Amino acid sequence: MPRKGDKTPRVLLGDPGDPQGFAVMAEEFFTSMEVTNYAEATIRNRYVYLRYFVAWCEERDITRPAEVSRAVLERYQRYLYHYRKDNGDPLSFRSQSLRLSSLKAFFNHLAKHHMILYNPSSEIELPKQEKRLPRNVMTRKEAETVLNVPDTFEPLGLRDRAMLEVVYCTGMRRMELSGLKLYDIDAERGTIMIRRGKGRKDRMVPLSERALAWIEKYVAQVRPELVLDPDDGTLFLTADGLGFGLTRITQLVRNYVAAARIGKMGSCHMFRHTMATLMLENGADVRVIQQLLGHAKLETTQIYTQVSIRMLKRVHDKTHPAAKLKRNQDKTKEEPTP
Repeated sequence: MPRKGDKTPRVLLGDPGDPQGFAVMAEEFFTSMEVTNYAEATIRNRYVYLRYFVAWCEERDITRPAEVSRAVLERYQRYLYHYRKDNGDPLSFRSQSLRLSSLKAFFNHLAKHHMILYNPSSEIELPKQEKRLPRNVMTRKEAETVLNVPDTFEPLGLRDRAMLEVVYCTGMRRMELSGLKLYDIDAERGTIMIRRGKGRKDRMVPLSERALAWIEKYVAQVRPELVLDPDDGTLFLTADGLGFGLTRITQLVRNYVAAARIGKMGSCHMFRHTMATLMLENGADVRVIQQLLGHAKLETTQIYTQVSIRMLKRVHDKTHPAAKLKRNQDKTKEEPTP
C-alpha cells in the first residue's frame, strides 16, 4: 500500500505519439513546474483542469495546442458558465476562474518557450471574484460541543480529539494538519511549526496548553500502537499506520460536526473560520490573525472583521442613538415605544 506523499503517475493527455500534441506539451509543462518547485497541490490541480479542457477539445477534433485560438477559449469559457453539475448547480465563478487560470498558465508557458507561435489566452478575461463571507462559523459553545463528540476512552477517539483540538487552536489547513511531524511540536515553548504551508511557507504558531495535553496523551498512549516501521515521524496516523489523506481528514471532521447536531455543516475550514472570528471578537488584532492563518495578504484576513458581528454589535449598541428600546411604563401595554 502506498504511503502518504507517494506520487500517482499522471495519465497522458491525448496522443503521446504526437510531438505537437497535448500529451507531450502538457508533460513538459508539468515537469517545468516540478523543476521550479511548484507545490504538488498546484501541479495536481492544474493537471485536473487541463484534462477537462483537453477532453472538451477532443470532442471538437482539436488535438494540438497550436490549434487552440482565442475564439476556442472564449467558447470554452462560455461552456464553463453554462455547465451544470450532476445536482444541477452551476460552477461557481471561483471554480470557473481556477480552470481558466490553469489554461492561461499552460499557454503562457508554451508561448514563452516558443512551443506555439502566440498565446491565445493572453486577452482572456477571468470572471470577477465574489467577496463572500464564510458560510458557517461556530460559536464557542458549538465548537466545544463538536470537540466533545469523540469517545476519548477509545484509542482512535483520543486521536481524533487531539486532531480537532489542533485545528481549533491553530486554524491550520487540512493539508498542514496532514503534514505535521513529531518534531514540529515544541512542548517547552508551547508552539507548533507548520512546514511548507500554502505557498511553501513555514510558520510557527502558538499551541494552547489544552491542545498540547491532548497531543501528548495521544503520542504516549495511541500512536505507538498505530505506527509502522520505518517510522517517518508523521504525527497523526490512521488505523492502518499511514498518514491521513486530505479527503479522509475532511470526512473525519465533517462526521464529528454532523454528530454534534449544532445545526451547521462543515469541516476543517469551518474550524479555521471559527478560530479567526472568535479571536477577533475577543480583541485580537487582525494582523495577528493574518500571521496565525498564514495569509499572504491582509485583505484575505479582513473578511473575518465582517463576520465578527458581536464586536460590531457592541459598538453599535453603545453609539447608535436608536439602539436601545424604551419600554412603556404602562404594564398593561406590551408594545415598546420609541
